[in-house]
Amino acid sequence: MREVGADIERWRRAGQRVALARVVGLEGSGPRDPGATMAVSEAGEVAGSVSGGCVEGAVVAEALDAMASGGGARRCTFGYSDDEAFAVGLTCGGTIHVLVEPDLPPLYDELRQAVAADEPVALATVVGVGGDQAEERPADVAAPQLGDSLLVHADGRCEGGFDPPQVADVIRRDAQGALDTGLSTTRHYGWNGEARKRAVEVFIEVFAPPPWMVIFGAVDFTAALARVAKVLGYRVTVCDARKAFATPVRFPMADEVVVDWPDRYLAAQSGRLGPRDAICVLTHDPKFDVPAILGALASDVGYIGAMGSRRTHAERSERLRQAGVDADGLGRVMAPIGLDIGARTPEETAVAICAEIIAVRSGRIGGPLRDGTGPIHRPAPVADPV
Repeated sequence: MREVGADIERWRRAGQRVALARVVGLEGSGPRDPGATMAVSEAGEVAGSVSGGCVEGAVVAEALDAMASGGGARRCTFGYSDDEAFAVGLTCGGTIHVLVEPDLPPLYDELRQAVAADEPVALATVVGVGGDQAEERPADVAAPQLGDSLLVHADGRCEGGFDPPQVADVIRRDAQGALDTGLSTTRHYGWNGEARKRAVEVFIEVFAPPPWMVIFGAVDFTAALARVAKVLGYRVTVCDARKAFATPVRFPMADEVVVDWPDRYLAAQSGRLGPRDAICVLTHDPKFDVPAILGALASDVGYIGAMGSRRTHAERSERLRQAGVDADGLGRVMAPIGLDIGARTPEETAVAICAEIIAVRSGRIGGPLRDGTGPIHRPAPVADPV
């Protein structure tokens, strides 16, 4: 939704209705992950994408029809084996489920405010009711409606809700769990909120603050890496103890430029770095990079990379061992930094570093897709807890 927010506000200021279409389920290989969003104004303007072009036309038609018909939310499914899906171009081999809402969700303004404030929240939306495997609904239990939603904050506060309330209570708990992992997910419940039943399907979409990249070393490679990281959505901090080099003028693309020693800076950020974040040590100078790596290893940061030749890193590893770093700690350090793509310039090196960060985060080795086997895209986490 972040991608389409500006367009939505422009249409709202013009007094237009806005429909939303979101990918809420994916089976097999798909062009966009769950959460991919398209907004459609009543004038037929479009922002965002749900399939990278495969079924956009059909989804736009569904959104305009939903607004014109006066009905509620509807769920549309497009799969490779479906004649309609094949006709509109879904040839990736998977199946996508799209929830089309004829108006913005009732909690849209609250969600927009939380996202603007970088507050982690989860939007839980009912995307399926009474599936094939659902038990008969008890007469005294109300059925939630497609599109019913609950906005859950990290501290447990909730906005919105739906019947039956016991289902909303269970969803709140699972949404807080999703916030802890930072991963959107799908859950299924019984009519009264029971686990491992399939009467109610809920898509829990996590809106987390941007991941954070801390780059140590105010060098030419840093400027290129900061630019590429910003394209990928990172909040970027450049840190160097040398005041003459660490200036906002040299790194205007960074969100902040800090003059400090790496270990002292990281000690002050205790607890703020998590699995989605990255630390890149580009100093390749022992008096800077060893303290930086020691500080990084003391955090929960998901990626630690260090620049330097193989010989430089061998000498650095010995210094780290002398400082008490064990084999597991050394194994967390990606050095020499970056994937081996033959990079030489700062810009090419920045691409190699960011490619490695993506590979580490996704659990992939990296390399030409042509040489691999199996699905190109790994499925998003959708399984219910066992």
